[in-house]
Amino acid sequence: MDFAIERNQENNIMSEQVTLSDVRLAAMNMLAMREHSMGELVEKLGRKFSDSVLITHALAVLVEQNLQSDERFAEAFISMRQRQGKGSVLIRMELRERGIAMPLINSLIDDADTSWSLLAREVRNKRFHQLPADGREKAKQMRFLHSRGFASRHIQAAFTDISDDY
Repeated sequence: MDFAIERNQENNIMSEQVTLSDVRLAAMNMLAMREHSMGELVEKLGRKFSDSVLITHALAVLVEQNLQSDERFAEAFISMRQRQGKGSVLIRMELRERGIAMPLINSLIDDADTSWSLLAREVRNKRFHQLPADGREKAKQMRFLHSRGFASRHIQAAFTDISDDY
């Protein structure tokens, strides 16, 4: 029992002695693994350290030094999710959940871009290999694309014959 009390006291002492360099090091370790949004870093560091002033200051320095960038995170995230076959609607929602500002999201995701329609077609072809034979099969394929986060216009475009594009 005495050991548990001593260990708890050590943890309290350690948590009181957190420095700016401790917070910065933890943030840098997270960023070394992958890009993080500011919101993700605040959340993760908040679980590890109790001093929100130190966290805010450390992250401000990282942004100033261009070691953390929400734009760079968003670009990498969009690219990753596109490779996974996810649509623009889902990606927008996930970026908002990670604390990315809507103006930045809107500047990076252009729903009018034909690449989303092509991606929806590729995802549909990979899963189903052919155009649907009847309305029931088409509805099934449309539900699948919708679950992947594609907008209605991209889903509709995924069902046009490829020769229609030329």
